[in-house]
Amino acid sequence: MTTLRLLLPALISFLLSTSVMAQDNIPDSLMQKWGPVIRAIEQVESKGQDRLVSRNGLYVGCLQIAPILVRQVNIILGKKKFTNNDRFSKEKSYEMFIVFQEHFNPGGDHEFAIRLWNSGDLKCMERKGRTETYYQRVMSKYKQLAEEKEKEKE
Repeated sequence: MTTLRLLLPALISFLLSTSVMAQDNIPDSLMQKWGPVIRAIEQVESKGQDRLVSRNGLYVGCLQIAPILVRQVNIILGKKKFTNNDRFSKEKSYEMFIVFQEHFNPGGDHEFAIRLWNSGDLKCMERKGRTETYYQRVMSKYKQLAEEKEKEKE
């Protein structure tokens, strides 16, 4: 487990830099894994507005990312890849989300991903009451987007 934790940042960095990309810099496999959840969170957080700034000025971009998350992602990667201005880029916001989730949630548990994104609390599953409303809003949007995608296929 310790070896995996040491290798994970390098692996994530490698995957983000070498694979076939869906969002230019994001491997297709990671977009398939995380894309539906990211898009649902994005709709709840900002309705897709890349330039949105929260009332308190702390959270910005389509995923409403705080500076502390930018720092955490850079720590995970072991280098300063992202800046606070990158929060205004949809593509870079998606990348930060994926790095964060792949580090703390490599199994791809969508419920954990949504609750963790809302709270930043690694024990969010033990304290579900704090994130229940947000989780339900994102899941409602997730289902709506999935239904729309199915209708497009018809």
